[in-house]
Order: sequence, then structure tokens, then C-alpha cells
Amino acid sequence: MLNWTDKHCRFFHRLLTQHAVLYTEMVTTGAILHGEAARHLAFNEAEHPVALQLGGSEPDDMARCAVLGQQYGYDEININVGCPSERVQRGAFGACLMAEPELIARCVQAMQRAVDIPVTVKNRIGIDEQAEYPGLRHFVETVAASGCRTFIVHARKAWLKGLSPKQNREIPPLRYELVYQLKQEFPELEIIINGGIKTLAEAQQHRAQVDGVMLGREAYQNPWILAEVDRLFYGSERPCPGREALIEALVAYIDQQQAQGVWLNHMSRHILGVFQGVSGARKWRRHISEHAHLPGADSAVIREAYNFVSAVTN
Repeated sequence: MLNWTDKHCRFFHRLLTQHAVLYTEMVTTGAILHGEAARHLAFNEAEHPVALQLGGSEPDDMARCAVLGQQYGYDEININVGCPSERVQRGAFGACLMAEPELIARCVQAMQRAVDIPVTVKNRIGIDEQAEYPGLRHFVETVAASGCRTFIVHARKAWLKGLSPKQNREIPPLRYELVYQLKQEFPELEIIINGGIKTLAEAQQHRAQVDGVMLGREAYQNPWILAEVDRLFYGSERPCPGREALIEALVAYIDQQQAQGVWLNHMSRHILGVFQGVSGARKWRRHISEHAHLPGADSAVIREAYNFVSAVTN
């Protein structure tokens, strides 16, 4: 979710669910240690519980970044072993590290010695010509021996050559049964499933086999799906927010952020899908897309766009 789930996106998603764990976009150790750490790590207190996802493979650097993550207040540090892009491979992190479970184990050990918060791993079921379940089993067994208790498993293999990141999300077949098998073989571990899940009904079916479900692009493209998460998965009796209340909360946040110099389109790009499937959604998206980037654009753009759908949703 690089360049997608920034702090503005996460604040928006937190308005829809109080309990789901939110994950940052992947942040590299180099960006944190040699760039502006605050720009990459700062977040809104309302986002809790929130996990910092790191990209890297050097144990000492990973530990240093984990310490910074804990100091900034993150609830979890997650190691990305799933991103298949060539740029990420050149940096020696992401899915290519599925071939180096011993290195990830050393990263986990170094990070756990440095912080008190959980260190987790997000990985694929395999890469390239790896035998899928034997490779997955060896990876998880090796990393778990270092103390990692939680694995978020994208149920597709990643092909590091010949497929783009987008194709790697669509072409390799989903093998949910391998993630189920992993949970059966390692019942003491927390196994969370990810990949191609588009409805909460599907999530409930998976939840019967594993410990949790991660939603990625579906939650971004159709964020209203999150409005029922607390009731269905956390037993919350809090009614899901109405769309009008959601827009008012967003407008208040936008006003506060713009007072600090944030441009409207840096925030509004994350809310384009909130009326997906509702009459007027196209006009909502078009109005924001055509006006949010203009000089002087402010939250009035959001209120104007809402006029195209409010008569239907209220």
C-alpha cells in the first residue's frame, strides 16, 4: 500500500472502525534513518491501534527503526516480506526475502531485543519456483523460532521477474487453503490471511479458519466496507457512523490540517471511494478530482461534492 495508507488515509479509516488495526504504508529503514524521520513516522493519536510497517533487511537498522517506532507511539512493528516490486528488490527487502528466512529471523531477534511492542511479519506464500507449502512452512517455522508469533500471509505467490506489482496482485492464483493449513500446523501462532478479499462475508468465512483477516485495496477503494467491521468482528454495539456525520468529521480534520499547511488534494484523494455504489458517486469523485488540486481549494470542495449524493444517503 505504498503511497496509499498515509496518515490522512488512516485517520479517515479510523472514523469508520474503532477497533481494526491500521497499518502504515511500507517505510524503508533508509528513509527513516537518513531522511526526515518525523515526516515518515508522525501520526494522529486517533489512529490507535496502528502498526508501523518497515521495509529493510539489515538487523541493526531494523532494530534502530523499531526503537524509533516505539518512541513515536506505534502499537506494533511489522516487517514487509511481501512487496514484489523491482525497486524494492534492488533495496534487498520485500518479497525477495522469502528466500532468506534466517535473515528475517535475525531481524526479528534484533528488533525484539530493542522494543517491548510486538514484532510481526507480512509475507507471501512463496516466490518464483519455490514449492509453495514447503517453502512457506520452512519460512514460518524458521522465523517463529526467533520469537515472532504473528504472520500476515498474502495467499498468492510473488513472481519477482516478469510480473508487475499489479500483476502480482491478480495473476498468481489465490491459495487460501495453504494459509488454513499453516494455521492447522502451527496452532500456537497467530495467522492472519490477506489477498483478494472483497466482502465482509468472505472475511467471516476466512475467520472461521484463521485468527484474523487483513483487507488492503478493497478497504481503500470501497472504504464504507469498514463501517460494519466493529459490529461483525469485535462485538461492538456502537452504531456505524452515518455518512453525513462522516463528512462532517472529515471536514473538521481537513480544516485542522490545512491550518498546518497541508494541501487539500493530499487528503481528499483518499476519500474518493466512500460513496462507491451510491447514486451520485461519480459526480462526487469528479467534483473532488477537478477542484481539490486548485490553488486555495479547501473543505468547501468536499461539502459541494457531498451535495451530489446527500439527497440519496440521508
